[in-house]
Amino acid sequence: MSRLEERLRVLSGARLRGLRRGIEKESLRVRPDGKVAETPHPAVLGSALAHAHITTDFSEAQLELITDPHPSPEACIEEVTHIHQVVYRAIGEEILWCASMPCGLPADDRIPLGRYGRSNLGRAKTVYRNGLAYRYGRRMQMISGIHYNWSLPGLQNADYFSLLRNFRRNGWLPMYLFGASPATCTSFVEQRVHRLQTLKPGTLYLPHATTLRMGRLGYQSNAQASIIASFNSLEAYGAALEKAMLEPYAPYERFGITGSESDGQGYLVDGYRQLSSTLLQIENEFYGKIRPKCRIHSGERPLHALRERGVEYVEVRLMDLDPFAPVGITARTMRFLDAFLLHCLLSESPPDTPEDIVAAAHNQECVAARGREPGLVLERGRETVRLADWAQQMIAECAPIAAALDAEFGGGAYREALSAAAAVVADPSRTPSARVLRTMAERFENSYTRFALAQSREHAATLRSLPLSDAVAQRFAQMAAESLAKQRAIEAADTLGFEEWRRHYLSPEMLKV
Repeated sequence: MSRLEERLRVLSGARLRGLRRGIEKESLRVRPDGKVAETPHPAVLGSALAHAHITTDFSEAQLELITDPHPSPEACIEEVTHIHQVVYRAIGEEILWCASMPCGLPADDRIPLGRYGRSNLGRAKTVYRNGLAYRYGRRMQMISGIHYNWSLPGLQNADYFSLLRNFRRNGWLPMYLFGASPATCTSFVEQRVHRLQTLKPGTLYLPHATTLRMGRLGYQSNAQASIIASFNSLEAYGAALEKAMLEPYAPYERFGITGSESDGQGYLVDGYRQLSSTLLQIENEFYGKIRPKCRIHSGERPLHALRERGVEYVEVRLMDLDPFAPVGITARTMRFLDAFLLHCLLSESPPDTPEDIVAAAHNQECVAARGREPGLVLERGRETVRLADWAQQMIAECAPIAAALDAEFGGGAYREALSAAAAVVADPSRTPSARVLRTMAERFENSYTRFALAQSREHAATLRSLPLSDAVAQRFAQMAAESLAKQRAIEAADTLGFEEWRRHYLSPEMLKV
């Protein structure tokens, strides 16, 4: 019996039944012609600052839809479907872009930042986004994805960090299996250096790419590459983030924190360019593939929450939107992630080193850009191994986990999810990325824009046609009203000027326990 199987036997049925998962799904609001909407966040949806389930990410046009944690993938899909239905009843003729890579982007200065009201907290959220625009450009921030939040009862910090280390080593596998962004439109790379190839005028791609979103043009940062965030312990991880948030970073110091409209130095939000000139303005700027998370209290820093109360769940951040699924993800995909995360938890997880972190980043970059390349080889320790061989080995090791989950929940859905993954490894033409390119070629003359717009319209029609109970509609209407009232209360409670509030919020003391 393997170590993994021995540790699996320790997990009681009650603990497996306590497994919870939730999703945070980003989607661009677009006009019927596929151009990014320039309308504000619909007031009928409530406050983007204070609503628990419907908010915005970087832009006013980038919705973020958030579920509660659920005991089954189906329950999670049901809630996110309801949220989509509520949104579609509020956005008129607009539709939600089904794909991770954006299209129809206007000039950078016309991509609207998220707005959250006049409270210090709301203003800080917009200034933070302006800082992201200075550092990385607004176009990159318009990429969308799904974050998968996952927890298991009874885990300690050391258990979660063991999982995190293995996920960083092996996270290239879900990128290969579920990456669905091998192409983009030319508007995304305007005035940027890139290595993409022209598939047809208006469409760029890489022939063997799985996820451009997670590659060099996506959520990558040369500046952040200097952050060696070890997952060996909460203490080591926290120290790396704290350093990045407290030490000035010369290239960002050149932007300055404040300015005036007359200095010709770029865009300002209430006189501010960014929250700070450090490598990371705040914790959320760190572009990890997976994060340890703890729910925060109002005004609390995430790192303080982690240090004080420990890890409550992990946030998987490398999942593309599935353009073939109306809500961007399927229950089968979620089941594979459940089994894979348990594999990361239960497998041997040696301490990481700076060299390990660099090797993991190299593997993920290779899979993002060349994952379907025949015979692709990855680094595993001091050896190299074919992607297909390593992938099939991990999927086989997940088999007893899937069997245990099926035994607990009934049926064979987890084993079916593993079988589907094995088939994708055996035949790369089954990957979502290959399916995207094939559908573009067969139906849309290799046009990424036409493909994504057609899929988005199809999903919109499906979701608009579904019945929504009066009880659900009324519950979301009440949440919208309550969120607006909560925003007003937050604004009324401010006693500090913004600059004093900003300095206090970013102070080292706010990161300590």
